[in-house]
Amino acid sequence: AGMGRTLVELFYDVVSPYSWLGFEVLCRYQHIWNIDLHFRPAFLGGIMHATGNKPPAMLPKRAEYMLKDIKRMAKYYQVPVKISEDDFPRILGTSTLGAMRFITAIDMTEPRFLEPLSREFWIRFWSQREDISQPENILAVARQAGLSSELTQKLLEMISSPAVKNRLKETTEKAIKYGAFGMPAVVAHFNGEPHLFFGSDRLELLGSVIGE
Repeated sequence: AGMGRTLVELFYDVVSPYSWLGFEVLCRYQHIWNIDLHFRPAFLGGIMHATGNKPPAMLPKRAEYMLKDIKRMAKYYQVPVKISEDDFPRILGTSTLGAMRFITAIDMTEPRFLEPLSREFWIRFWSQREDISQPENILAVARQAGLSSELTQKLLEMISSPAVKNRLKETTEKAIKYGAFGMPAVVAHFNGEPHLFFGSDRLELLGSVIGE
């Protein structure tokens, strides 16, 4: 982190709508607050598995609430997340492993594209309701985010490399080590210790803890 700036790490997976909300809010605040924001693409499936957590949609009452909650938050934060009941099977049936490896590969090669690329994956999956597990959709997302076809080709080749797989695994394990059990997991490094905040509705609290 720069002079006196608080390092804030955002662990996210594009399968998570709350991660998108948290991501957009932190993107807006990164130049208002004295923070050094780092995006940490991780794999939600790995976190759920390691901690025994279950997707919120598995609990009918929670699923019912989530539909209302996401709609309210989308309106409040002006983020085009769309959600309906028929999204639940779609979410549970989609693996974001390929997408998160692709995002990890951009982080390792051209990190300036990390923010726009992640956003395009969310738009594609949560706003346009497209399947992001298919290579042709990953290509479309990359194009939309402004990546050249050469770079995209290189990233697609990197997806299956041990380097990318290990990096995603390490980032996911790091989130778990900080105490994450779901996403988004935001970790603020303040006064020499990490402070974990879960969800996209704890950002005022984060601001308060770091003196903003």
